[in-house]
Amino acid sequence: MTDKLYEEDAYLREFEAEVTGCVPAEGGWLVTLDRTAFYPEGGGQPADTGTLGGARVLDVHEKEGEILHTTDAPLPVGERAAGAIDWEARFSRMQQHTGEHIVSGIIHRLFGLDNVGFHMGRDAVTIDLNGELTADDLARVERLANEAVWENLPVGAEYPAPEELASLDYRSKKELTGRVRIVTVPGSDVCACCGTHVRRTGEIGVIKLLTSQRYKGGVRVWLLCGDRALTDYNEKNAQAYAVSGMLSAKVGELAGAVERMQAENDALKLRAARLQEELFRYRASVVEEGATYALLFEDAMEPPALRRFCLALCERCGVAAVLSGSEREGWKYAAGSAHSDVRPLGRELNAAFSGRGGGSPELVQGTLSGSREEIENFFRSRV
Repeated sequence: MTDKLYEEDAYLREFEAEVTGCVPAEGGWLVTLDRTAFYPEGGGQPADTGTLGGARVLDVHEKEGEILHTTDAPLPVGERAAGAIDWEARFSRMQQHTGEHIVSGIIHRLFGLDNVGFHMGRDAVTIDLNGELTADDLARVERLANEAVWENLPVGAEYPAPEELASLDYRSKKELTGRVRIVTVPGSDVCACCGTHVRRTGEIGVIKLLTSQRYKGGVRVWLLCGDRALTDYNEKNAQAYAVSGMLSAKVGELAGAVERMQAENDALKLRAARLQEELFRYRASVVEEGATYALLFEDAMEPPALRRFCLALCERCGVAAVLSGSEREGWKYAAGSAHSDVRPLGRELNAAFSGRGGGSPELVQGTLSGSREEIENFFRSRV
């Protein structure tokens, strides 16, 4: 079994160890050591990366007590190798993990809910709870969690004796056997955990609950701590001030400014739609009333507009069709009639021009491929 240095000292950045095994594997080599400071993926925390000897450590897993390091180059068995952890990433995970302990512990203490899922993702940390919390509940939790940070409390990690463990009230996602490592944040959490944590809560810096949603009968909460919370704040702050400048509104008044802009945009869309309807009726009026068919090719017209224009034309002729696109990129089409079922026509169009689409007896829509001349000849011969 590998001696897990990260459990003894999560701040150990560099170490030396004997290479006890090295075998080829998918993506590189699997290297084992007599001891390691590399944390293996587990318990929701990603694996450490770094360097080992002359190789890059790409991933780390544990199997039956042995730590397997995936490296991009082989290492000689029996020799000693120097290892170095990517410290910035490790410390950030220590901040996130300890912050999660505080949040989950407070939620358990106040509301009796259990953390049944924990994941340190690319965008945020998520915790899944087996019950629901209101926005006010989460605001209270966030405030108490940050008070625990400001108190700069010691974070303890130890292996209690079996008799002590039996009388200890601690959180755990599953039944545990053997030696159990207990992580304690005074006043906030007592939890079984094998991850890496900061020594004192002040090192977390800040805990920010981002959002939440209902999930599998409970609630999923997104949060960030420390450096990741600061990065997230800086990015959103920059975006907020950029939008503030665009809307000529103070940052604290952005929601109201956006609502006004949306209302103005909706009004403009409605006016544009009415004008478009008038335009379609005007253009349809030049089609000879009672004509067998009308076929028009339009520039850059989207399917909803194609449909409305086609229906306006249907009032003047037997069958109307409007197409938009090009011979190179293909055509979007709408075909309709106020007098006959156009679905057979749509099927013929699709068959003749590798098309896709369908619709109702009054109107069919879809896409076609072919030349303008071929499509014109199709309508002359069939309609």
